[in-house]
Amino acid sequence: MTVSYLGAAADTAAVDAAIRDFFTERRAEADALGQDFAAMVAELESYVLRGGKRIRPAFAWLGWIGAGGDPHDSVATAVLNACVGFELLHASGLIHDDIIDASRTRRGHPAAHVTYAEWHRARRFSGDPDAFGTGTAILIGDLAMIWADVLVRASGLPADAHARVSPVWSAVRSEVMYGQLLDLISQASDDEDVDAALRINQYKTASYTVERPLQFGAAIAGADTDLVAAYRAFGADVGIAFQLRDDLLGVFGDPMVTGKPAGDDLREGKRTVLLATALKRADEHDPDAAGFLRAKIGTDLSSDDLARIRAILVDVGAVEHVERQIALRADQAIAVLEASNATSAAKHKLAEMAIKATQRAQ
Repeated sequence: MTVSYLGAAADTAAVDAAIRDFFTERRAEADALGQDFAAMVAELESYVLRGGKRIRPAFAWLGWIGAGGDPHDSVATAVLNACVGFELLHASGLIHDDIIDASRTRRGHPAAHVTYAEWHRARRFSGDPDAFGTGTAILIGDLAMIWADVLVRASGLPADAHARVSPVWSAVRSEVMYGQLLDLISQASDDEDVDAALRINQYKTASYTVERPLQFGAAIAGADTDLVAAYRAFGADVGIAFQLRDDLLGVFGDPMVTGKPAGDDLREGKRTVLLATALKRADEHDPDAAGFLRAKIGTDLSSDDLARIRAILVDVGAVEHVERQIALRADQAIAVLEASNATSAAKHKLAEMAIKATQRAQ
């Protein structure tokens, strides 16, 4: 695979080039299974490359750089290929998440299951287009996870590095599933506990977004236990802060920027830290507001309903509380990073990424 590098960080263009090269290698295999199958795989490639910030491969790469990895070393291409596995893992999670949440859009485009339903209609296939779209997206999401594993295992990493990284890779794939299941249980049971919402954030977001990617890169480099511990502490705080920001954007974000309709989390009944905090505070200070939240969450909200919910979240102090938590976790993460033995180039870039991840608008 052809790659380029930008300082201590893997260039986004290099990550995209590695993704394209991987799909090129799969094309003959897909073509052999028929034109329709090949078209479905081509859509997956477009899905992966369409939008996204490539932060998971970037954190994995920086985990390696911070543990002494050299971007000009002959093993660098293999390292990047392995790190890119996180992007296909991420795509798998997004495809499945949109099915679970019945979300119609992703990154300003139709969600995968919606795309495949339209694909069914355009080809005048028999049966229910929506059922076909859902079934196809589930399988394509599974394929993305399998191919993420192929990327890691066929990356060309030295045998000793591969042995070190395998348990980390196994852990992150398991933890993504733990988070999804915990989220489903929490939503179905109307769980209002803040700690339960934080636990979901840890498994569903922090683990595979920051914490495990950093540990993954560190494992490739054979980092010492002190650096791995620092990476994991940094990653847990940044990852949770990232999700807390996502919770706020899900309610207050501009759909033209986020690519998702405003209020989708509320309509789906997502048991976020923001909502759990609001319910707890409303119970204490404004029972009528608490009743309104419980009556409306998980329903087809009108614009007036959404406006009132937003006002309640602000008035009871839930938004301010979450903003403070984001700032606190970002500060804690950067302090741990600065005290670590990571290389100075990686420290600088990781601190920059922590700020961008927790202060973003999309």
